[in-house]
Amino acid sequence: MHRNGLPRCKVVLNESTSHDEKHMPVHYVAASEDLRAGDVAFSVPNSLVVTLERVLGNETVAELLTTNKLSELACLALYLMYEKKQGKKSFWYPYIRELDRQRGRGQLAVESPLLWSEEELAYLTGSPTKAEVLERAEGIKREYNELDTVWFMAGSLFQQYPYDIPTEAFPFEIFKQAFVAVQSCVVHLQKVPLAQRFALVPLGPPLLAYRSNCKAMLSAVNGAVELVVDRACVDHSLIQNCSSTTDLLMMIILMIAWFVEAALNTEDPQYQDKRLVVQRNGKLSVQVFHVYAGKEKEAVSDMLPYLRLGYVSDPSEMQSVLSSQGPVCPVSPCMERAVLAQLADYFNRRLAGYLTTLNEDESLLSDPNLNPRRRVATELVRLEKKILHACLQATTELIDELPDHTVSPCPAPYALLLK
Repeated sequence: MHRNGLPRCKVVLNESTSHDEKHMPVHYVAASEDLRAGDVAFSVPNSLVVTLERVLGNETVAELLTTNKLSELACLALYLMYEKKQGKKSFWYPYIRELDRQRGRGQLAVESPLLWSEEELAYLTGSPTKAEVLERAEGIKREYNELDTVWFMAGSLFQQYPYDIPTEAFPFEIFKQAFVAVQSCVVHLQKVPLAQRFALVPLGPPLLAYRSNCKAMLSAVNGAVELVVDRACVDHSLIQNCSSTTDLLMMIILMIAWFVEAALNTEDPQYQDKRLVVQRNGKLSVQVFHVYAGKEKEAVSDMLPYLRLGYVSDPSEMQSVLSSQGPVCPVSPCMERAVLAQLADYFNRRLAGYLTTLNEDESLLSDPNLNPRRRVATELVRLEKKILHACLQATTELIDELPDHTVSPCPAPYALLLK
């Protein structure tokens, strides 16, 4: 990079040991000297940054993207696959070699679940993440099937690689690996033209450590992409940033909330009236409630007024709710027991969907030789289960506080749907 225009920077590449002895150590960017907040750690000129503008030359990017068939990530992955095919002749050979070394592992030193086997994905059974992984994998397959169309549309690719039709040159598994590698390191730049908004920046992710409360961000400045640190960094300490990432593993491990989606029952004869009530109180007919770790009691309390609405069946009671100010529902002992029982049942069902208990997770994580992918998956499901257990406990405590335990839950033919 220095030979090709990188100005003096204040970082070095260090190594951290890989969890898997078969893989090379993971590189990361560290300070090469003491830095103060506001210092420019590095500034990578645009000539060393890969964007769609570079990939497609003078092509109209909007024409390509409005087909809704291929994402920017797929275009960048296709470009890097062609460049890799050139070997050492490619200008990008050193960068591609580094991406291969990282193997899409990111700072967690574990490959993306998009590359896991079916047996390994089973570690995520019970977690909503498993469905998201499978959905993304299907999306990558659809994009792969459109590669030939894009190759013909993009004149720059056609001229540079005239005989290499993508799906003939690259099998799907190779494309998926390239896509995951790009996904682990692409940066979403702000305040730049459309053709430059997704960029592969050498010295950027996955070499930079992501931290959600960090304000340092890769930014496009005067023909370069630079990183200004937001805090003091001592010599050889890890450089952190908060640049947008699409790395699935990072999003998994940073997960600090459970999302409960509650939906009004569309078959309810009073659906429209209830819809007006929830809208008046700043909610939607399909409402997502965020359950943050450590804030489970507050989340349960926030859900209750919404859930009670599902148990209002008498038209006169509904008129009373419509004329009231605020999320007011008539609360009877049988209604409250029914609402809380529905919540408790939801949390119990979700917990029953996992393959392991919390105690079994703790036991697995105490094993220093645990498979790295199993470790990451277990850390995730353990966090999810802790949130669900805390929600269940908060719900159970409210049930125990009910004055009359002989009252049966009210029937609710049009109770809200939870997922």
